[in-house]
Amino acid sequence: MKLSAKHTVAAGYVGYATQALVINFAPLLFITFENTYGISIGKIGLLIAISFIAQFTIDALAAKFSSRLDTRGTVVAGHICAVLGMISFALLPEFLPDPYVGLVISTVLAAIGGGVIEVFISPIVEACPTTEKSAAMSLLHSFYSWGSAATILLSTLFFATAGIENWRILSCLWAIVPAVGALMFAFVPIYELDADTEEGREKAKGRSLTRSGLFWIFFVIMFCAGAAEMAMSQWASSFAESGLGVNKTIGDLLGPCAFAIFMGLARVFYAFMGKRIKLTAFFTVSAILCTLSYLITALSHIPILSLLGCALCGLSVGIMWPGTYSLATARIDFGGVRMFALLALAGDTGCIVGPSLAGTVAEFFGDDLQISFLVSAVFPIIILVLIPFVILLTRRARKTNKNI
Repeated sequence: MKLSAKHTVAAGYVGYATQALVINFAPLLFITFENTYGISIGKIGLLIAISFIAQFTIDALAAKFSSRLDTRGTVVAGHICAVLGMISFALLPEFLPDPYVGLVISTVLAAIGGGVIEVFISPIVEACPTTEKSAAMSLLHSFYSWGSAATILLSTLFFATAGIENWRILSCLWAIVPAVGALMFAFVPIYELDADTEEGREKAKGRSLTRSGLFWIFFVIMFCAGAAEMAMSQWASSFAESGLGVNKTIGDLLGPCAFAIFMGLARVFYAFMGKRIKLTAFFTVSAILCTLSYLITALSHIPILSLLGCALCGLSVGIMWPGTYSLATARIDFGGVRMFALLALAGDTGCIVGPSLAGTVAEFFGDDLQISFLVSAVFPIIILVLIPFVILLTRRARKTNKNI
């Protein structure tokens, strides 16, 4: 069978499901790790920071060395790292003298896989010969959302039926997903953005992303997108449990799982309706809705409205990450993989800052998460302020025939 661009895009879907898996699986087992290995909750909580630091490092290295790397080999290696990470969770803590060291190694391996996927797969799909680039990007990123929901739902179902004590079996079973991704990327056609070809690099000589005002606007938008997404998704389960008094299973389903599903629905909606909707307009409406969702969650004293605010936040942030990639690619034609890596770096930084700020604010106000959500509304507000500048600078560039 002759493989084509549609097979490359399908491989990208598996890649983004893999990224969702490596980010969302381990947190479901934090209490189990604490009880099984006698590790303090503080040290287990550090695994989140270690994961993001590893992805952050991959983003930075890709930004510097992307032009020297073989794209196919790098993406396949990333998926293999994810396979090793998932299997290592089951094996290394049992065989190493210090189980925590095993968890750290497993976290780093899985995060390396997720970081590589995040940086390289989006530009590969963007370069595929498709007509609706922003719609294709939105649909691609929806598979992160579906992957997150599937990881939470299927893992919860497995724990309920097979028992939480058999989590090691599930970890090995989940390794099948990145293994399939590695196999697919070993054979599908690999496409490059024009900026990453020899001719593109020649044309881009003398042009710098760091001297582009529009790039820095996109950098800040991506930072705020990551912060707005993770501040809600990371604390939604705790808010459902502490604020509404529901148990962990219901909290996970009403919190991060519902958030992921609504985020995926927004991305699929734009993928199929993108021809009729201008991306900047959809982005603006999403930023307004995101601001409102944070305000509803923060200010409502009616539990069902607060839960609605959490779900609306997932719906509103859906377009922000893939939309920023699409807007930046359409307006900065010399960015290439390096631009995707730098934007991913901004997004991952936001993913660290957003939930950290929310947690710090909540602790300062006596563990009041509603106040932290009120403060977190600043992130979509900043995006709302910056979108008009994107439109203005784009119009000015078109009039002067300059790429910003």
